[in-house]
Amino acid sequence: MALTVAGSDSGGGAGVQADLKTMEALGVFGTSALTSVTAQNTQGVDAIEDVSTDVVAAQIGSVAGDFDVGAAKTGMLSSAAIIETVADRLAGYDFPLVVDPVMVAQSGDRLLAEDAERTLREELLPKATLVTPNLAEAEMLTGTDVTDEAEMRSVAKRIAERGPEAVLVTGGHLRGDKLVDVLYAAGETKTFRKRRVDTPNTHGSGCTLSAAVAAGLAGGADLQTAVERAEALLDRAVRYGLDVGEGAGPVHHMAGLRNDAARADALGEVREVLRALRDRDAGVLVPEVGLNVAVTTPYAVDTGEVAAVEGRVHRTADGLVPAGPPWLGASSHVARLLLAARHYDPSIAAAANVRLDDAVAGVVDERLDAVAVDRTAEPDADPTEEREGGTMAWTVERAMADRETVPDAIYDRGAVGKEAMCRLFAESPVELQERLLRVNDGLGDEN
Repeated sequence: MALTVAGSDSGGGAGVQADLKTMEALGVFGTSALTSVTAQNTQGVDAIEDVSTDVVAAQIGSVAGDFDVGAAKTGMLSSAAIIETVADRLAGYDFPLVVDPVMVAQSGDRLLAEDAERTLREELLPKATLVTPNLAEAEMLTGTDVTDEAEMRSVAKRIAERGPEAVLVTGGHLRGDKLVDVLYAAGETKTFRKRRVDTPNTHGSGCTLSAAVAAGLAGGADLQTAVERAEALLDRAVRYGLDVGEGAGPVHHMAGLRNDAARADALGEVREVLRALRDRDAGVLVPEVGLNVAVTTPYAVDTGEVAAVEGRVHRTADGLVPAGPPWLGASSHVARLLLAARHYDPSIAAAANVRLDDAVAGVVDERLDAVAVDRTAEPDADPTEEREGGTMAWTVERAMADRETVPDAIYDRGAVGKEAMCRLFAESPVELQERLLRVNDGLGDEN
């Protein structure tokens, strides 16, 4: 069980509401102690009223006195009196404490008065197992500007010297294609890097990260493991942020849970597409390396969450024969291609590779929205650069030049050591099946 001591967000994206959703998503029973009540939505805060310190203290005592709390976290503590009350009340328990020092609004406005900031530094931070400041908060806690990763490492160590066991500085406001978070614990520094997602829907990201760490600690994980799992949860939650309301929407706290629930469906959908191809005897579509069909789970972040055929599908005298069963993580090539396409449009849910010659190119040009890519122009891989999906990412990126939507088909004539290939994309397995059969029938018409 875990306890969150924080303010309420009536819009549901941050605060206690986000914390409880996150804990539930990680399989931990969440309890709460409200410190403030807000009237807010995706566009801003309309009103706020603090809960009395007596009631804050009573909530913490009531929960901790009955439930087996494995860890706690704090969020918005809006006054020196509330911070002191929370610090004093939590000092009586030996469970781990994660402190999210909510000091700066997303607008950049300071949320705490000077005396409250001082109380936070002197009373609460020294009791923390982990403190999770963003860049602005790290700057306020140390009086130092933070503009790069090296400075993040420096301020993390400096904050830890003030008493907390560990510090996780989040670098969402640094420029660059990668998001960088820095963890300083036990005298060592670990860096987490994630692909930056171009989205306004990040409301509640700080609350979600700290709540996820607290949930991990409550579940018995060590600190580094809890942080790693929290980083993974937040990465997915941001990638699939919810576009609700008129302003900046929240992250998707339940994306991972719902993704896991959809794994069996993805496997079944691959089987259905294969059955349709076998029934139509679509062997003409199979390239020399074999054909594969990939279907992604709805909130996938890596190839292990994409269903495809183990060993691909091959053309034999007995018709189309899969080398193995559909399996999650069975494909590298088509799965990475599908994930690269979803970077531009998360609604793309299925993909397949088929052979390419002049006849296939003619059919896809005539019947589908198709783009040709010149693979001979592909740059040599840079071994020092992390490229998500490698060749597949480059192929999709090239096809998306001057486009806003992912094409139905991307094909290339190959290059040295690379077979010519056509790749089909669709928003559903049913739509992919229809496109595969449309190409198959088109080839039959030409013959």
